[in-house]
Amino acid sequence: MIRQITLKFGRAPGCPPETLQATPVIVFVGPNYSGKSKALAEINRYCSSGHKDWSDVIVDEVTFKGLTSNGARHAINSLLLKPNPGEAQQPDRIIIGNRGRRSEVSEQTLLQVLQNPDSARELFCDWYLRLNTLILDGRGRIDLVGGQGGGDLQQPPHSSLQVLFRDDTKRAAVRRIIHDAFSFHFVIDPTGLGSIRIRLSEVAPESAIQERGIHEEAVRFHSAARPIEEASDGVKAFTGIITEVIGGDPSILLIDEPEAFLHPSLAFKLGKEVALATSGSEKRLLVATHSPNFVMGCIQSGAPVTIVRLTYRGNVATARVLPNNDILKLMRNPLLRSTNVLSGLFYEFVVVTESDADRAFYQEINERLLRFKPEWGIPNCLFINAQNKQTVQTIVRPLRELGIPAVGIVDIDALKEGGIVWTGLLSSAFIPGMSHQSLSDLRSAVKKKLEASGRNMKRDGGIELLQGPDKEAANNLLDQLCEYGIFVVRKGELESWQRQLGATGHGPYWLVEAFEKMGEDPEAPNYLKPGDNDVWLFMREIKEWLTDPNRKGIPA
Repeated sequence: MIRQITLKFGRAPGCPPETLQATPVIVFVGPNYSGKSKALAEINRYCSSGHKDWSDVIVDEVTFKGLTSNGARHAINSLLLKPNPGEAQQPDRIIIGNRGRRSEVSEQTLLQVLQNPDSARELFCDWYLRLNTLILDGRGRIDLVGGQGGGDLQQPPHSSLQVLFRDDTKRAAVRRIIHDAFSFHFVIDPTGLGSIRIRLSEVAPESAIQERGIHEEAVRFHSAARPIEEASDGVKAFTGIITEVIGGDPSILLIDEPEAFLHPSLAFKLGKEVALATSGSEKRLLVATHSPNFVMGCIQSGAPVTIVRLTYRGNVATARVLPNNDILKLMRNPLLRSTNVLSGLFYEFVVVTESDADRAFYQEINERLLRFKPEWGIPNCLFINAQNKQTVQTIVRPLRELGIPAVGIVDIDALKEGGIVWTGLLSSAFIPGMSHQSLSDLRSAVKKKLEASGRNMKRDGGIELLQGPDKEAANNLLDQLCEYGIFVVRKGELESWQRQLGATGHGPYWLVEAFEKMGEDPEAPNYLKPGDNDVWLFMREIKEWLTDPNRKGIPA
């Protein structure tokens, strides 16, 4: 039904607005307060009215695709209602409705607008799409599993449970998914006479007759099954979404945070199943999520999925369609998968360090800045670690390709690495290729000077080992790397920070002792609070690059 969605902004300030070609599944991701839920609300309103609202700030326009003649007739039949007793009905007009709404409309006009929605967009939305669009929040998806009227079996079904009760194939599909997820069999119980309700059975029904009947055997079978009302919110939410996607009638289903109440593994399964269920159909599923597991499930389903990352900072909004192939690279690379790099989609910024000890230290420093000196701290930032300095670039590059500001922090001995390792670091930061040779030459010269000092560049002071013009040249090199979001520890390494603590050892051993001496109670007199230099200033410089809308190193 939806052909495309045009947003009000693009990949970066000054770029043309982003246009989304509708696929069966569209997933909005991004940091908190980036507009994901707002996007769903605006699309829902557009589909109900046929025009944008003055208050819309994300969606500029939605265009629709018409149905075939047979498709239009089928759509009308799915909404057709009988007149109520004594209700007058004009000639050439029909009564349509869904979910408590009903309207009397011209059948011929409805046929025309279903096939050519742009000819009368407001009528198309008011008469048809408004009845076939459903938006679900946390409570809404749970309410879907409540008991429903059984309906008139001689008339078209008008609810997801009515559809599933009549359709053995769709009911079997739901039963398979629910059993895979929870080891219970989804069954629909009609023994309430006039109502149908969901139960979870430890055994599968022997036949459709046993499940759909109201004879004694059916009553015994359903009495032994558990009413879904007794299940957890996670089970109810998962089941509600699956029943609506497979059995429901909405052409457009919008779900805000489908992962709510779900364990990560269930969020993954839900993403995979809903993407598969909509593939090959005219249904459109639009989702706003904070779950990398849900996104991974959608992608791994193999179904056509569009992922859109929204951001909003400093009154500047951006939207970037993320290529599925780039997301797949994040998921398939063992290093990237092990570091949970896909979580970067849901943060404004990412800081990548050489090791887990580095990650823990810089993250703690940032937490203290946010608490006591927030103007220097990095908000909404994910800290992740590589395995060494060589693999920092492996993580930074794909994140930046997705438009995510990602910083790499490396020790001074990164200057020892020449050849493809050095070039890879420059390339991961998207430093122009024409600059590579001059930077390589300068790196080689600085390295020779540091080695000529006869001291260990990591442990004995970094560029402080140099004097005069040599030190100036080294700072110039590192300044150029900073411009592109690669931050080198100029004093040498992680252990060169906060020397006054007197922490000894290396790596995790140094970290444990440093943390003990930094204190854990913010109210205690020995608790280490931010200063104006050392690592605090280093983090401030990182924040300045991350929050600069004109930062270098992010491909357009």
